Amino acid sequence: MTEQSNGEIDLNSLSDEDLVKQMMDDLYDGLKDEVMEGVRILLAREWEPYRVLTDSLMEGMRIVGIDFRDGILFVPEVLLSANAMKGGMEILRPLLAETGAPKSGKMVIGTVKGDIHDIGKNLVIMMMEGAGYEVIDLGINNPVENYLAAIEEHKPDILGMSALLTTTMPYMKVVIDTLTEKEIRDDVIVLVGGAPLNEEFAKAIGADAYCRDAAVAVDTANELVARRHNRAAG
Repeated sequence: MTEQSNGEIDLNSLSDEDLVKQMMDDLYDGLKDEVMEGVRILLAREWEPYRVLTDSLMEGMRIVGIDFRDGILFVPEVLLSANAMKGGMEILRPLLAETGAPKSGKMVIGTVKGDIHDIGKNLVIMMMEGAGYEVIDLGINNPVENYLAAIEEHKPDILGMSALLTTTMPYMKVVIDTLTEKEIRDDVIVLVGGAPLNEEFAKAIGADAYCRDAAVAVDTANELVARRHNRAAG
């Protein structure tokens, strides 16, 4: 690889294949500026925005997700990777919208009422965007009305709820019970997550799945969305 006099790699001098590999390394290392530069170079080389997304950013985040799941990477490192991904997405998002690029699905996500924690939620958002999902972030401290309004407006495939406090966990059931009352529970896949939760709790409140971390959330979402599409096709 060609290095500049200051020891940095000259991304422009790399072949497409080497540049994509370097971008995946930079994404893994959380180097936002380098990832953004790589995206711009590939676009200047007339790569389709969707190809830039899938071949470099999505593939890079997939590896980050695997290493996060396996305990090789930890939250601070994944946040850096997610931030680098965000930089690349800032360039690609408007271009993807213009070209009507395919999406994996749509997700509405927010931390429940009474809870102001959002690191886990933000990680999930970045990983889901990295896997090709359109994500609508409701932020923190969401009453049931916020979820209902977002479902009505955005018609998502997935509703994600997050809680970090044992005192706010039960509010997830309030939201799910309300969806049932309004007869829209079957319209969305409900994923829940947060440190104090577990599989049993998710089952007890009527969620579709508990996701212990962002990598699991992506795998679970992919599996459940595919299952739903297959059912619809059948």
